[in-house]
Formats: sequence, structure tokens, C-alpha cells
Amino acid sequence: MNIQIFGTKKCFDTKKAERYFKERGIKYQFIDMKEKGMSRGEFTNVKQAVGGIDALVNENAKDKELLTLLNYLSDDDKEEKILENPQIIKTPVVRNGKKATIGYNPEVWISWE
Repeated sequence: MNIQIFGTKKCFDTKKAERYFKERGIKYQFIDMKEKGMSRGEFTNVKQAVGGIDALVNENAKDKELLTLLNYLSDDDKEEKILENPQIIKTPVVRNGKKATIGYNPEVWISWE
């Protein structure tokens, strides 16, 4: 199992996800979205695993102008904007190879063990 947790240090769901794996003794890699973000390949894998770009976007993000702009962009342009602005991605994004979840989702993580 190769777990990666993409999130922010202040996100409570990210902290809960880290605690979930820590309590089970499962090693994981934490990537702070504010510092690094996702690579294009990671983003593509997560997008395919969760069912598209729209599932990744946090509708409650603070950047309302960017959220409005995304409604008018093509999928390719939308992908570019999201990669440039990772703060609008729902957190945590938990990856296990080609599998991924968004948010705190222990029901799915159990099946990965």
C-alpha cells in the first residue's frame, strides 16, 4: 500500500485522515497543497478515480470568482486553472496507486487494507 494524503495542515478532515492511517500503523506521505500541490499525473489519476473534475472542486472554497470562472471554461482549461489554484480542491485527497478518495472516507480505505 502506497498512501499519499494531499491536504492542508489546518483542514480537520485531513487531520482525521492522517490519524486514521497512523492508528492502523499504515505509512503514508503527506503533501501540503498550499506548499506543493499535485503534479499533472497525480491530478489525472485522481480525476479518473473520483469521476471527473467536478468531483474535485470544493464548491465552498473562498475564491468565489475562480469558482464562477470554472463554470465557463472547457474541461482542459478547467484542469489548468485547478492545477494553478489547488486551494479549490476538496481535501483531503487520499491516493493509493490508481485508487483515490476525496474527503474523509474510511469506508473505502478499509477495503484498501
